Amino acid sequence: MGGRERGRQRVGVWVALALLGAGTAGCSPGPDGPAVIEVDAPAALADRAVHVRITGLPPGAEVTVGSRATDLRGRAWSGRAVFRADADGRVLLDTAVPRSGTYQGADGMGLFWSMAPQDGDPEQSSFFPAPSPQHGYEVTLTADVPGHRSASRTLTRAWCADGVTSRELTPAADGIAGELFLPAPGTPRHPAVLVFGGSEGGNGGTRTASLLASHGYPALALGYFGLPGLPDRLEDVPLEYFVRAADLLAGQPGTDPAHLLALGYSRGSEAALLLADHHPERVHGAIVYSPSSQVNGGFPDRGTTAWTEDGKAVAQGPIPLDRVSGPVLAVAGADDLLWPSPRSARQIVQELDAAHDPYPHRALVYPDAGHGVGTYPYLAAGTRPTHPVTGRPSELGGTRAGNAAAQAAGWPEVLALLASLDGPADRVHPG
Repeated sequence: MGGRERGRQRVGVWVALALLGAGTAGCSPGPDGPAVIEVDAPAALADRAVHVRITGLPPGAEVTVGSRATDLRGRAWSGRAVFRADADGRVLLDTAVPRSGTYQGADGMGLFWSMAPQDGDPEQSSFFPAPSPQHGYEVTLTADVPGHRSASRTLTRAWCADGVTSRELTPAADGIAGELFLPAPGTPRHPAVLVFGGSEGGNGGTRTASLLASHGYPALALGYFGLPGLPDRLEDVPLEYFVRAADLLAGQPGTDPAHLLALGYSRGSEAALLLADHHPERVHGAIVYSPSSQVNGGFPDRGTTAWTEDGKAVAQGPIPLDRVSGPVLAVAGADDLLWPSPRSARQIVQELDAAHDPYPHRALVYPDAGHGVGTYPYLAAGTRPTHPVTGRPSELGGTRAGNAAAQAAGWPEVLALLASLDGPADRVHPG
């Protein structure tokens, strides 16, 4: 599994996975023979699309293709799609349109992101996989044809490519709380990413960081409140804390310190943009999901101060962006109900245009997506989760399908941006 593996690339050679003694692909099964599930990547990074087809079916037969997995709490999740086999006795999931099921329209990864829990409302649930010792989780695909034996195939979805290492960081030992992910030893220097979330607190960016490291980019998933040794709330968080984390990441052997970006989600977008503007010598641009273009008050008490610098409150209001020294990518869902992130994403780009910023800066606003527009794709997630701090349901907007499509489109844009910065600093030019 290469460290620079790209999502959704097609592989020309299929790996035929005959089950229970089934015949070769394209042949109809005998009276007791199962269909054959073929997949190009039985083990792959979790952000990579896999290409699945069912063969050996009677032409025109109805086949039910299912998916199932177990989450961190031991709860079963499943997806389902019913297809009609083509004249050659095949169903190609990339192009086949389900007659019914948990998703609509042709989507080769629909059975992954459309899974729903065995109990409970899928709009209020998110699939948090139980990691294996290899930092992955399993999804089992099944194919059922009336009158024939069922077929199944278990796929492994990995969070870390071979050779990726991780290290937990604590306030006592490192001055910060988080987890550092580094590509395999000996990997040339590449851009690095400091990853952090929003008002949910804790450290939910570990999987994003591990995938970035798997693509060759050193990454540090940072918690800044709601963890041992840190504040309980998003109040009076010093920007110097993020600077300390950036310095630690910049000092890693695989990091190109000239291209260190901050990736902030929701409330974290404020910190990412402030870092890029206030500390352009350390943080060279930002990637912001569901962003705000201004500094807001603390959380959950909006009457408090969210961020400080030099011991003083960072004033609420528009975030200046005239000192940014690298690219900015703002990603939002057009149907965000939590706050007006589409407007903010466009305003961020307008501010950079007004400042005659010479670096690439873009706003990506995806239709039918909400606050859950990012980051990596293919995990099932609802649009009305319970907020971990307030304990109340959050209306995030968008649809599960819209968010899934946005993640599948937006994540490659993030990887492409990082790839555009790859190489010696004197070969990278603003434009």
